[in-house]
Amino acid sequence: MLRYLTLRIAQSIVTVLLVTMIIFVIIRLIGDPTHLMLPPEATEADRELLRQQMGLSDPVVVQYWRYLRQLLHGDMGMSYRFSLPALDVVLARIGPTLLLTCTSLAIGILVGVPLGVASAVRPDSWIDFLAKAIALFGQAAPPFFFGLIFVLVFSVQLGWLPTSGYGGPQYLIMPSIALGWYSAAGLMRLTRSNMMEVLTSEYVKMARIKGVPERTVVYKHALKNAALPVLTFASLQFGILMGGAVSIESVFAWPGMGKLILDSIANLDYAVVQAAVTLSALMFTAINLAVDLLYAYIDPRIRYA
Repeated sequence: MLRYLTLRIAQSIVTVLLVTMIIFVIIRLIGDPTHLMLPPEATEADRELLRQQMGLSDPVVVQYWRYLRQLLHGDMGMSYRFSLPALDVVLARIGPTLLLTCTSLAIGILVGVPLGVASAVRPDSWIDFLAKAIALFGQAAPPFFFGLIFVLVFSVQLGWLPTSGYGGPQYLIMPSIALGWYSAAGLMRLTRSNMMEVLTSEYVKMARIKGVPERTVVYKHALKNAALPVLTFASLQFGILMGGAVSIESVFAWPGMGKLILDSIANLDYAVVQAAVTLSALMFTAINLAVDLLYAYIDPRIRYA
């Protein structure tokens, strides 16, 4: 187990380093922030002086190495737009994004898993067709499409919910359902296929022959064995939902990290973009690492694969 733990931690560190490297290079290819920081009448000499002060005139490799050294000390640079440490700017926005992501993931699990189980237990029934329809719509259309439809129906036509903003639960309903629908669709399909495979296995047939109640067969024997891939998939959904939150936050004017990243890219605020993406990568790899370790603990064969 110790060898497996060491290997997975090393892989997680490499993954985070690759993410920081890629975003560091890409954000510098988009444009030069000195054009936004200085007035239009500024000369090229003024811009070059500012680049030197910001360290942007150094080679990218030198800049990246300097960034890594600062990162090890918890320093992610200064935001020129907010005149604040980039980490503080991101942390101020991470709460709304985590609230939206966790609520959407909870909706996905609470809807997708039970629906997948019911669909597998009663194939070709009305609930099976309903589950397939939900999965089809959920995976065929992007979350922002559902967001726009929800706004049109529930805000503009019916007037039940606010079109956008942040505050009470009424502001969370539409964005979390729009974002969680995609997750529910994926979890439903995976749960259904795993359950159908397990329900036809020999040990389940033996349990039924022995007269074990059907409810016990489904929820104790079948679901327990079908849940491992679902657990892994659900953990991956966290990162996917955080990525999807970018578009949903824009649709609903949700003051989260996704909207902050979009605004920072538009303003070429390098430090904030790097801090937001690095923090997201750290959270995503940490969750995946925890799930992998849990998976290896439940199924020891994983450690030696």
